[in-house]
Amino acid sequence: MAFSGFLHEERAYGLLAAAGLRVPRHGFLEAGTLPFAPGEPIVLKGIADQLWHKSDKGAVHFGAFDLESLKTAAAAMRQRVPEHPWIGGLVCEQVAFKRLAGLPTEALVSLKRDPDAGWLVVFGIGGLQADAWAALSPPMLWPVALTTPEAALAELRAHWLGRTWLGQQRGTAALTDEARLLAFLQGLWRAVAELQREGVTLLELNPVVLDSEGLPTALDGVGTLEDAAVVPIASPDPAWYQALLNPRSLVLAGVSSRAGTVGRIILENVRQSSLPESALRLIKPGATAFLGLPCLDSVAELAAAPTDQLILSLPAPQTLEAVEQLCRQGGGATVVYLVAGGLGDGADTDGLGQRLVACLDEHRRAGKWTPAIVGPNGLGLFSPDLALNTLFIPSVKLPLTARPGHVALVSQSGAFLITRLSRRAELGLRAAVAIGNQMDLRCSDFLRSFAADPAVQVVGAYLEGFAPGDLKATAEAAKALRATGRRVLLYKGGRSQEGMAAASSHTGALAGDHALQAAVLRRAGVLLADRLEAFDAALSWLGAYPVGRPTRIAIMTNAGFESVAAADLLTGPFRGAQLTPKETATLAATLEAQGLTGLVSARLPLDLTPMADQAAYLAAAKLLLASEAEAVVVGLVPLTVRLETQDPEAIQAFAAQWADLARSSGKWLGIAVEGGPLYDRYRQGLRAAGLPVFLTMEEALEGLRLIASEL
Repeated sequence: MAFSGFLHEERAYGLLAAAGLRVPRHGFLEAGTLPFAPGEPIVLKGIADQLWHKSDKGAVHFGAFDLESLKTAAAAMRQRVPEHPWIGGLVCEQVAFKRLAGLPTEALVSLKRDPDAGWLVVFGIGGLQADAWAALSPPMLWPVALTTPEAALAELRAHWLGRTWLGQQRGTAALTDEARLLAFLQGLWRAVAELQREGVTLLELNPVVLDSEGLPTALDGVGTLEDAAVVPIASPDPAWYQALLNPRSLVLAGVSSRAGTVGRIILENVRQSSLPESALRLIKPGATAFLGLPCLDSVAELAAAPTDQLILSLPAPQTLEAVEQLCRQGGGATVVYLVAGGLGDGADTDGLGQRLVACLDEHRRAGKWTPAIVGPNGLGLFSPDLALNTLFIPSVKLPLTARPGHVALVSQSGAFLITRLSRRAELGLRAAVAIGNQMDLRCSDFLRSFAADPAVQVVGAYLEGFAPGDLKATAEAAKALRATGRRVLLYKGGRSQEGMAAASSHTGALAGDHALQAAVLRRAGVLLADRLEAFDAALSWLGAYPVGRPTRIAIMTNAGFESVAAADLLTGPFRGAQLTPKETATLAATLEAQGLTGLVSARLPLDLTPMADQAAYLAAAKLLLASEAEAVVVGLVPLTVRLETQDPEAIQAFAAQWADLARSSGKWLGIAVEGGPLYDRYRQGLRAAGLPVFLTMEEALEGLRLIASEL
């Protein structure tokens, strides 16, 4: 029979049995001797190519074992499915299994090899009403590479089906025990390796029941096979990372004589870096020098005089020609940054992107030299080590100061990147890179390189879509970062149908299945923000405090509404910090010393009222930071006359005192300044001291909540 990609039940049983899982005794009628006694209860199943739902086609028969009558029944089944090439009549034992009146006891288990996420186990309520039950109790999803059977068992315990099987539902007895369930899950994990070797892409088991001894048993199993395995393209030379962030030499193509053009802006920004002018060259056909810099006629000249980084600010056709030339000549640039769009996105009507991918693919598979490519559709990068700014945004619009730190930003959207750089100027950065359409270097490549860079403690990422196969690679890279105590904070755009359409038109990326992506990423320890505001708030916290996961929170404000609203938000992973009787007495004495007795209650959340001045705030904060609180969130409504919010020297001194308190305590401290534009300078003064500063208490706590939810 020609390859059809169908995995039939008998083969599925064999794969499960090889992994040590319980399957019914079975055998094909056509195979001769069968393991059944005359009269034994059996099930006859008609096995035919691409026959997924045998019951619907009359290809299932329950009865007693009698060879001749079963042959007759199988022949009748074959006549009912003429459109499906016949494989054989499969005789299976009737498995006696446990049931509970009114409660689902059958499971549906799918082992699926997702092209983006890798192997997944989907485990939920099965049987004929599986779809209806899924709406009430959604199935669990376990990425095999990121989840252990033990972790899966912990989730199964809490699921409706697990509670039913283990006798945790009201008025029920246990149908099995945790040891049997763990052994079953371990068998599924073992089965994945066998399925991979056999080229299986999907194995669906429905139903899985508990036999008379409580052993999970697959009564049915079908799936899909692939014709041939896809060989992945080799990864680029890791040297690209330093060539991108700390190049010793840089070449730029596409610089115009006209001010305000993309290439010209990039050059002006680059010339403000600490990269010496002698390390800069331009590609400009017919010119030996331009704007005081030496020129090359084309990328062909880079074969003899290569560069670390080449920026191509050229139209899409010329960009493609330049990359193809580099590949043909076997050298010229370690990393190439592609600014232009029109390669593999909605504007590419000539297949230029396909040519680019084919060129890289051909050379990598042949083991030939190939440059690492960032982009296309890339807006540029900022690397504080060299104060290197290759963004095509004028410095008057986006002034960037070199402040090296532990945060790395990577964004598919250039606009997202530059707005964060504009709004969060206080962030200490290792790098900020717009990665564009990820035709070569992908999100996972950047995360792996950040993992190898000890300077990076926090990665903030914005993605609209994953390059094919990169979801799993990104999750594994994030898991490696998390294993060394570092954080990955991510916002995934393109979640709704409208968002997917927008992402596709903008970057040409596939948004994919957000629920699957979210499950995989969270399993890897990624802090996945559901809102941009939560992303920004968490980034502010982590920019100041990369280590820790505070869940005991103390609130201190000077406004009643802030205290009440903030207290309402101390739910979920949080609990409000508590003061000991001794700490309460000390707080009362502190309030008395500040002249606030009778105005302020010595309890948490602490409402200092508008009568509190800077000294009262600092004295109370020192006490709270010495309590069990792991983080103190301070609300400053700046309209009170008791707070100096205009004098720059007073603001700077106040900010330095807050920063000293945080540093000496080793605790997290953040400040919400709830006021209008008049107090922007006040906020900026606090941020300049390295403090996370927010517009509202809700914003501050939303960022903390995201960090506290980390798996």
